[in-house]
Amino acid sequence: MLNTAYGIRYTDPMHSPAQFMDPTVIMFVKLLLAMVLGGVLGTERAVVAKQSAGTRTFGLVSMAACLFVLTSNFVNSAYLGVANFDPMHVAVGIITGAGFIGGGLIIFRGDVVHGITTAAGLWVAVAVGMAVGFGMYAVATYATILALIMFTGMWYLENRFKHWFEAHGLDVRRDNNPPTV
Repeated sequence: MLNTAYGIRYTDPMHSPAQFMDPTVIMFVKLLLAMVLGGVLGTERAVVAKQSAGTRTFGLVSMAACLFVLTSNFVNSAYLGVANFDPMHVAVGIITGAGFIGGGLIIFRGDVVHGITTAAGLWVAVAVGMAVGFGMYAVATYATILALIMFTGMWYLENRFKHWFEAHGLDVRRDNNPPTV
């Protein structure tokens, strides 16, 4: 019997869906959810606040951050108990270096910013590379597919939102350039 903080006794611990599903499927769902939620935030920024970083940028960065956390959890559990070995120190250096390179990709022209989505894509590529390096092949492949969907499909959807706002009399910038992958 288990005791809880409230003094209630349970005969069985509470079960979560994670106990009944393949861990890889759970990681897939986490990546998808992170990308969708980041994309929703980015859509609001692009359409309502007229910011350069929009649906694709926010979705990619959110998914990459989730992939970094998933990779970290996987690596920490895989190397648990190995003395004097912390592979995440290498990962921290990789993430920092990629951030530095990504910052170099961002270009300001007047009051317009270019290259933010490319920098976010670079960060996703770093996360995918780390996941492959640590043996998370299925998760890395799935994250790559999600990134490609975000790069191409969300460009169309974001422009539809902008067009809808313009059609309803709201002043929203519109970028008619197709995505470059």
